[in-house]
Amino acid sequence: MTLKEQITEDMKTAMRAKDSERLATIRLLLAAMKQKEVDERVELDDAMVVAIVDKMVKQRKDSIAAFTTGGRADLADKEAAEIKVLEVYLPQRMSADETAAAVKAIVAELGASGPGDMGKVMGVVKTRLAGKADMGQVSAAVKAALTGA
Repeated sequence: MTLKEQITEDMKTAMRAKDSERLATIRLLLAAMKQKEVDERVELDDAMVVAIVDKMVKQRKDSIAAFTTGGRADLADKEAAEIKVLEVYLPQRMSADETAAAVKAIVAELGASGPGDMGKVMGVVKTRLAGKADMGQVSAAVKAALTGA
């Protein structure tokens, strides 16, 4: 079963269970997936679905930060609940140590050194670790590897 089919089945399950919060989040995800298919005229594979889910999680984390700063704990809690629903569809993430080790291996493989090579390294790292690692952690690990920190 593809990830897209799994999400559709989860929507049906949420409808039967009358779980309105979960249903609303899954419908947002399905709408984003449909929008991508229509805009780019493609059939989504699992990697593309993971990228969409990852983007939605990042948006919600940004919203939580804004709502917390603005003193709106109720809205921050709603966003956190949506993140929990969305994270079910993401693959198991690499730990910070695993991410750092993978980045160091890629830096050594490319022979990169110094902050000037960050773009070159990030291009390769993004393709290899997309969906497997938090890109915020990846960016910090690349900076640390290139500066020798």
